[in-house]
Formats: sequence, C-alpha cells, structure tokens
Amino acid sequence: MNPLSWQKRLRPLLTPVSLLYRRILAARRAKWENEGSPAFRPVCQCFSVGNIAWGGTGKTPVVDWLLGWSEARGLRAVVLSRGYKAQPPELPLHVSPSRTPGEAGDEPLMLALEHPSAAVMVDPDRRRSGRWAEERLSPDLFVLDDGFQHVKVRRDLDIVLLRPDDLGDGWGRVIPAGAWREGPEALERADVFMIKCSPEAWESLRPACERRLAGFRRPLFSFSLRPGSLRKIGTGECRDADAFAGKPYALATGVGDPAQVWETVARFMGREPAEYIVYPDHHAYTPEDAAKLEGLGMSVICTSKDAVKLRELRLADAWALRVEAAFGPALWTEAAFPHWLDAWAKRKGLF
Repeated sequence: MNPLSWQKRLRPLLTPVSLLYRRILAARRAKWENEGSPAFRPVCQCFSVGNIAWGGTGKTPVVDWLLGWSEARGLRAVVLSRGYKAQPPELPLHVSPSRTPGEAGDEPLMLALEHPSAAVMVDPDRRRSGRWAEERLSPDLFVLDDGFQHVKVRRDLDIVLLRPDDLGDGWGRVIPAGAWREGPEALERADVFMIKCSPEAWESLRPACERRLAGFRRPLFSFSLRPGSLRKIGTGECRDADAFAGKPYALATGVGDPAQVWETVARFMGREPAEYIVYPDHHAYTPEDAAKLEGLGMSVICTSKDAVKLRELRLADAWALRVEAAFGPALWTEAAFPHWLDAWAKRKGLF
C-alpha cells in the first residue's frame, strides 16, 4: 500500500506525536531566536528560500532565479547549503565546477556550474560557512537554501514555498501525521509566499489561496517552470525540441517532483516520452544505470540536477533540459515578483 495511505489511516494515532514534535521545534526555535543566542547574523542582507512541508516545491529553481537576479544587478551572492548527501573533503566547502556530486551534492554543484560569478558553500554548519564567506568573499547577499526551519542563521527576507496540497487536505498536518515540518503558526514568520502552479491552474487554486493565506497579509506569487533549450551532457551543445522531431526519446529523472518533470518535458517536446524512468530524489547514478539508459537506443532527456551526476558516466546521447522559474499571477500585491523584489532591495540599500 502507498505510504500516504498508511499515513491517513494511522492519522488519529500519529496526531499526538505531531503535537509533541511541534512543541519540541517551538522550544528549539525560541532558544535560538533569543537575542543572546550564538546565531549567525550576516553583515549583509540574507534571503532564505524554504518550505513548510517536505517534498519538491521548487526551491532550487527559485534559488537559481535569485542568483541570476543578483548577477544582473552586479551583486555577489553566496549560497549557504547543507549539501544533502554530500561528503565534502573539507568544511566548509567552496564548490568549484571541478567538484563531484558526491563531494558537493547535486544541487549545489548544479548551481555552481550555472552561476560561476556566485559562490556556493556546502557545510552542515551554515554559521561556519557564512562566517568563512564573510571573511574571504565579501558577499553582497547571502541566499540560505532550504532555510525556513534553519534557526541558526538570521535572515532579512523569508521566502516560503507551498504546494497546492498544502492548501487542501495537507493543511497544518505536521510530521508524522502529514508532510508539514511545522504548524500553520510558523507561516507568520514568512515575508513572502510562493506556490508552484501553471498559469492554467492558478484560477482553480486561487480560492484555496485566499481562504488559507489571506489572514497572514503577505504577498503570494505563483510561478511555473519555463523550459529553455536542451543541452548535451558533456559538450554543452544546445538544441531545441525541433531537433528531435519524429524521434522517440526517454525521460530519466531523480527529483522530488517527477510528475512535474514529466509534464514540463512532454509539453516542451510536444509528445510523451517513449520510456519514462524514475529514480529516487538525489539518486546517485551508477555505471549500471548508464548501461540501462544507453541500452534503450534513443536520446535520453533529464533535468540539470540529474545531468551533474550523469556527466561523469559519459552517455553518448544524453541531454539536460534547462528550466527557469517564471513568475505569474499574484495576490495581495500589484507588482510582479521581480519588480516587488527590486523595490524591496532598494529600500534595504542593496543597490
């Protein structure tokens, strides 16, 4: 049976455990938010990108967008990441393009490759990596990746991502009775809400957004993932979908929201994949995986996150679809997110 089905069946038994979990988190937060706590207080502005629930909400595309926004305005941004499943040879690790996914983690390495003018730091202790970066890199801006529950670093802007399910049956259901990491009261800390949904789905989702979030009086921005071009893994050659017209292709991915990847790729290519292979999130691709993909006898398409791991395996015909966050309709503000953020940054003296 699906684990989510078991979770629903056992919810009456799990709810007391959720309440205890919420109290433990609240006590921990109160300790670190005390003025005398040893939390890291950056000398420059710090953006946090996080979510209330576990699972794929689009954090990495939003961090990627923020790095592009920073570069376009001449700001030196430093990303503070814990480096999920990474095994850095040193701590903190300043990620360079020559690092492996095993050393840096797939998402930090992907961001470092896409944004060479930014710095990506990996360290489970983000106070340490932040201080290291302040001393050596003179950042204009920190971006705290997956930072909403990270109490040890102060931030100036808390961007909180939500899933459509968070506004429905999943609302307020805390681990282990649900997917939320904290209770609804935690959303009071947010400065901005974001939700990943297509422009077509926005109108049907809007009533739930208004019902659940109006009381927080924060702006809500929708965004979707806009595909760009296909980049050949290993060479960087770029092609559009027309180059694959009339040919079958395989889709392979190991991300938090594989259904979103399938939808994005199928829409970009104009047809469904002939083969669809789903691996766990942050999957470490093996030579056996590469042999299986090569044996399909067709072009393999994956995400940029998958590509940083597949590049070491030298597939002959593998392509990464580059996507970027594209912001759509909003609530409780007249401004589109890029303009809203520009205005916020100017008020804070960032530029």
